[in-house]
Amino acid sequence: MKLATRINSYLRIDGYDLEKTFTDFETAGLGYVDLNYPEHTKGTSPEEMKNLLDKHNLVLNGLALRFRGDFINGELGNANPNIAAKARQLCKEAADYCRAIGGEVITIWLGFDGFDYSFQINYRKVWDQLVKAYQEICDYAPDLKISIEYKPYEERAYAFVDSMGITGMLLNDVNRKNIGVTLDYCHMLMKHENPAFAADIFGSRGQLYGIHANDGYGVADDGLMIGTASPFKTLELLYYLKKHDYQGVVYFDTFPVIEPAVEEAERNVAMITYMDQLIDEVGMDYIQNIIDKNDAIAANKLMLTFLKGSKD
Repeated sequence: MKLATRINSYLRIDGYDLEKTFTDFETAGLGYVDLNYPEHTKGTSPEEMKNLLDKHNLVLNGLALRFRGDFINGELGNANPNIAAKARQLCKEAADYCRAIGGEVITIWLGFDGFDYSFQINYRKVWDQLVKAYQEICDYAPDLKISIEYKPYEERAYAFVDSMGITGMLLNDVNRKNIGVTLDYCHMLMKHENPAFAADIFGSRGQLYGIHANDGYGVADDGLMIGTASPFKTLELLYYLKKHDYQGVVYFDTFPVIEPAVEEAERNVAMITYMDQLIDEVGMDYIQNIIDKNDAIAANKLMLTFLKGSKD
């Protein structure tokens, strides 16, 4: 399993930089890295970043866009055409940086494209603008995977790209072979979605480009250690990742504040490794047979089987 974790969980610690962070990644048993662009790349050339990653036996998965400053009222869908163009250019620059290091995925979360009040935006205009923007970015980097990460709210009261349904509509309208989705577990809980549902639909279509694993209680982006608040939902998600042969990276988008970052990442690795092995122990065919029964009692028995650790 390809695993990565959140760099900012380490950079918040006094004395930490990318060098120290990547050293701790090795300690935690992680093999992949997702960089925020331009947050983590300022002052570091692609060549320098590649050398730093190689030094610590790490592979770049991709870059995640981080829009700040001018983009507070929208990114790709901003009503100001100059700011929208600036957002598109930032995505293209991220693609160039990613390609130079051998990464594969550009993840775009539009935290500010949304609205807070009725009568505030022209919905259809923003929709068409987003479709054209994603088409332009996909065509600029046809060798990379352009991935949409959705979230129902935060930073805005209503995000424009807020759900698996809206994202699926966008994928259809963008109509490019290299457009897909990154599923964030907490974001889906916030939308009252079942994460496994989205993983099954997008995974079966070859459109699943990223997984942000964490846990929470469905009201906010809690970023708890995986499997701690909703373990059965996590197990079901992992089942569908295996069913659809997901080959991408599982990124721990968790937010240790009181917890030490290294140990927190190690617990995530331990939990997902155990759950992955548990699914194999119970058996993919056995689990599918239970699902095919469409029977709540059988599903409950399967949950008890997971708790016991095997079918015996």
